[in-house]
Amino acid sequence: MTAETSQTLDRGLRVLKLLADTDHGLTVTELSNKLGVNRTVVYRLLATLEQHALVRRDLGGRARVGLGVLRLGRQVHPLVREAALPALRSLAEDIGATAHLTLVDGADALAVAVVEPTWTDYHVAYRAGFRHPLDKGAAGRAILAARHQAADEPGYTLTHGELEAGASGAAAPLLGVTGVEGSVGVVMLADAVPERVGPRVVDAAREVADALR
Repeated sequence: MTAETSQTLDRGLRVLKLLADTDHGLTVTELSNKLGVNRTVVYRLLATLEQHALVRRDLGGRARVGLGVLRLGRQVHPLVREAALPALRSLAEDIGATAHLTLVDGADALAVAVVEPTWTDYHVAYRAGFRHPLDKGAAGRAILAARHQAADEPGYTLTHGELEAGASGAAAPLLGVTGVEGSVGVVMLADAVPERVGPRVVDAAREVADALR
């Protein structure tokens, strides 16, 4: 550190870098040990970063990078959408259902990219910007499930009627994208999700993750 630099800002940036390098977040104690400062300093840093949505803490108290980091770059969301669109288009056309990319925003799941199929007579209307609690709907539940599964064990989540009566959803988490929690999924008007949809959604999530790396 030199006389011209800010120790507090330096520590805050180090917190963000540490969180960006983990997929599962860090506790206050873990951050304290990595930074070599006491827990009180870490609490203050996290509180300040949370006010700016740069950091969020989950129900278990683990700190993670917040979606505010993405907002720092105005072109990040468009770039994320652009990277995801080819896989989403292929998924929507293949399944005949509305496909979406969803990211974590605080305690919510936020749809940032949506593609509707072109050949179906009807499909679920789902718009970018739509948000819902993480524990409701396939998109959010897939993200929560990924926090407790190994990165080399991709899976998918199925739901029915949680966000819209008569609609079913399937989603798989984005894995291996440092600092980003999200999922790729489809939503359809059906009583149950066809068997082939789950594995197809996993493949699409892998394609999107590869495009975002």
